[in-house]
Amino acid sequence: MADQVALLRQAGALRQAGRFAEAERAYVEALRRWPHMADSWYNLGYVQRQLGKYDAALHAYQQAIDRGASQPEEIRLNRAVIFADHVHDDAAAERELREALRLSPRYLPALLNLGNLQEDRGQRGEARACYERVLELAPRDSEALARLANVSSFKDASDPLIARLQAALDRPDLAAAEKASAAFALGRALDSTGAFGAAFGAYTRANAFSRASFGAAARYDRAAQERFIDRIIAAFPQAPAPSATHAKRAPVFICGMFRSGSTLTEQILAGHPRITAGGELAFLPRLVQQRLAPFPEAAARLDAAAAAQLAGEYRAMLERSFPGADLVTDKRPDNFLYIGLIKRLFPEAKIVHTVRHPLDNILSIYFLHLDPSMSYALDLEDAAHYYREYRRLMRHWKKLFGDDILDVSYDDLVRNPEAEVGALLAFLGLEWSDACLAFQARKNSVKTASVWQVREPLYQRASGRWRHYATQLAPAAAYLEGLLPTQM
Repeated sequence: MADQVALLRQAGALRQAGRFAEAERAYVEALRRWPHMADSWYNLGYVQRQLGKYDAALHAYQQAIDRGASQPEEIRLNRAVIFADHVHDDAAAERELREALRLSPRYLPALLNLGNLQEDRGQRGEARACYERVLELAPRDSEALARLANVSSFKDASDPLIARLQAALDRPDLAAAEKASAAFALGRALDSTGAFGAAFGAYTRANAFSRASFGAAARYDRAAQERFIDRIIAAFPQAPAPSATHAKRAPVFICGMFRSGSTLTEQILAGHPRITAGGELAFLPRLVQQRLAPFPEAAARLDAAAAAQLAGEYRAMLERSFPGADLVTDKRPDNFLYIGLIKRLFPEAKIVHTVRHPLDNILSIYFLHLDPSMSYALDLEDAAHYYREYRRLMRHWKKLFGDDILDVSYDDLVRNPEAEVGALLAFLGLEWSDACLAFQARKNSVKTASVWQVREPLYQRASGRWRHYATQLAPAAAYLEGLLPTQM
């Protein structure tokens, strides 16, 4: 018994310290000796999920259920997240969520996740039903209220749902993170009715609440970002030497600023019979954070054999996730940071770089509830600074890999889609397909903030949206001098 306690204590300490590979080994050893421990199977599933070992995590979670773990509905929820976000099996995710709700019909996290899954699939009515059910069970649930607002349409500012959002923001018991969600939803609702001044006020409050909820993580360090970009440029001073052609084509990497049209571009490409939409794949960011830390220096030291091994692992991941796919898109906007690494792993890779009017871009970022790692989004001038640094890095990549990088302008795409899509397909060496322009009818899952925009035909109302907020954007516009189009 003492050995068991000591080993489990060690495994738990490693897990809490974020040393997941060591924690996995400890849990595996404990379960080899005492396989009946349901909670340890659950913890093993957790650490394997953190390590990106999704099949193993699913197995461990199932073992926890089979061995009688308490709160099996929570384990079903964890399995659903893996199926939806990593295994790309929405049907399995829905089965897990519905099983969680069968076990516990009032389990609100499962209802919220089911609503989110229905949003990803473009099923607005089903998503609304989930959020309305949460509000029946918990009328003061501000997250469900915000999500309900985000799948609703508004004709004018007198809509009762707008009043409910405003009332939620006046509640003293609401945490800052919950107020942020409600305020972002309120801003969106008011913007859609044309109440632009009130909308900007709501978004300003939303970002202030986000800053309060994030704490120290909310600070954007401009000098540190400049040093980081300097280091990337120094680490990749020249293009890698040409290498032998791989048997399979490289993935297509779609990157750029967040909210620059990358989801729309991927949806258009996904209409092509040879292309499968991969969405925002976690392989490269995880590689950079774990095995190639510190980045960029460790990545710059990769030799040919190590690069070939990592490229092989990436391809194996694609084959597991998208078996039989011909050409897969990896649409991580922030992969623009890793273009040097991408070209080291896949010298033949094509980079689709999505761009948009800078003021529209930073405004869209400011209007979105984002992760604390994107702290620049909380302030328009910080967003403008980040944008300048991104453009500086892209200028460097274009000097090295210009022939393999294509700018796809969101503004040009919505105005002249056939010409822009034709140029994009030609860049990728693909023949024309009419299906590329029927992207709004596609039934695939979309897991980004643009989930509803890409369910509609192309429209121009988001291009030039910044003009509604020209006064509020003036300080950021001054910061972007030299980067703004001459025709404003």
